[in-house]
Amino acid sequence: MTRYFLFYILILFSVTSMAKTKNGNPMKESLVLLPVKNDPTVSLKIWFKAGSQNDPRGKEGLAYITARLISEGATKKNSYEQILEKLFPLAAGYSASASAEMTVYSGRVHKDNLEVYYPLFLDGILHPSFSQEDFSRIKDETINYLTTTLKYSSDEELGKAVLYQYIFQDTPYGHIEQGTISGVKSITLEDVRNFYNQYYNRNNFVIGLAGGYSKKFADRLQKDLLRLPEGTPGTAPAINYEPIKGVNVTMVNKDAPATAISFGFPIDLIRGEKDWYALAIANSWLGEHRNSSSHLYQVIREARGLNYGDYSYIENFPNGGQRQMPPVNEARRRQIFEVWIRPVPNETRHFVLRAAMRELKNFIDKGLTPEEFELTRKFLRNYVLHYAPETEMRLGYALDDRFYGIQGSHLETFRKMMDQLTVEDVNQAIRKYLNYDNMKVAIITKDAEGFKEALENNTTSPITYSTPKADKVYEEDKEIQDYKLNIPNGNIKITNLEELFR
Repeated sequence: MTRYFLFYILILFSVTSMAKTKNGNPMKESLVLLPVKNDPTVSLKIWFKAGSQNDPRGKEGLAYITARLISEGATKKNSYEQILEKLFPLAAGYSASASAEMTVYSGRVHKDNLEVYYPLFLDGILHPSFSQEDFSRIKDETINYLTTTLKYSSDEELGKAVLYQYIFQDTPYGHIEQGTISGVKSITLEDVRNFYNQYYNRNNFVIGLAGGYSKKFADRLQKDLLRLPEGTPGTAPAINYEPIKGVNVTMVNKDAPATAISFGFPIDLIRGEKDWYALAIANSWLGEHRNSSSHLYQVIREARGLNYGDYSYIENFPNGGQRQMPPVNEARRRQIFEVWIRPVPNETRHFVLRAAMRELKNFIDKGLTPEEFELTRKFLRNYVLHYAPETEMRLGYALDDRFYGIQGSHLETFRKMMDQLTVEDVNQAIRKYLNYDNMKVAIITKDAEGFKEALENNTTSPITYSTPKADKVYEEDKEIQDYKLNIPNGNIKITNLEELFR
């Protein structure tokens, strides 16, 4: 409670600072500068304090569509085609992303082209035309994503979307950024204009500027953005979810050759706190993203060859199939611990789910050994240097630091904490924040009824391999095949694919 009180105080402090801007006082608190004298590029990020959490009920997807119209639509001066033609010879562009709590309008250009590029960048945010043609195109693409692309192109992303909606149902986090099918269909161009006027205003942004820019340009950008409409700072709605009791499963019945499994639960922890970095060490040992040294990967893929990826997370990590390192500007006040297991052959799904749950239990009960702790923190101390190799990424982290109220740099703190934390700190964080009794599980699979029956009856799930395995693997398999998942009766529900995101 105390931590969240402090968090809201920081938000209030930020809001107050923006109000000072309105009154003509210095814009220090709405400015994040990262000058890099020898960088030949200039990176710009304008963070508006709004996201999918601010979608009105029945208009889910409005923040996402508004952001896309800003970055992928015409301005009052240029059609979208003309904008693309003018940006092409500059080898530059601009985009906007709307996550749950942040909308970030971004651009990057070689500093030699800044004078030509900047008017186009600025025009996009100050003078969007909101044409019916652009609106119809983006709206149709979003509906197609929700009805087809997400359901049929990546069961990993589908499973994660189902898990997040399952955990945060009936809260402002309870729908994905793209919205719902009915929500998007109901959005009108007038809704977009109203959302823009409410949130894209002169009192609701933080400027991020990095690279080889001049002070004169920084001053010019601040002055120009004050031409945004008058308005008030955005507000962050409360995210109050029901505590999870027992293991709850939702299955999506899909005629697919493999099963995708995701499970997790909320954790009352955000970056910047000592425990977050302790849990980061624990999580890296258990399931570092796309890293073959992590424990889940070793047990499920390396020793048994049962699937491709077995990872765990303590922060939201969208589009994991397309990135190696954690994303920026996806900051949230509420995070979850989650595990992804995918893609799993349908005939081994019960065994693999048992194996993953058993490893989580052993991990929480036993914690890390001193040797595992030393190896992992040494790895992370160096690995974190790869999180932001470019100025633009460092700017993204700097904006996230502002969101979380971190004094200094998260990435620098990360490395320092690797030298200060002890194995006792890590094991205490594991016991404090993680559990194996209360969680939600999202499964995309074929013959969901058959799997449901097997789970409810704790049916034994023996496994055979096409290639020989080590003796210790066969011995451990005897324990895994009958490992009790303890899913209470009535805690498994099945949803048809067509019913999702309605």
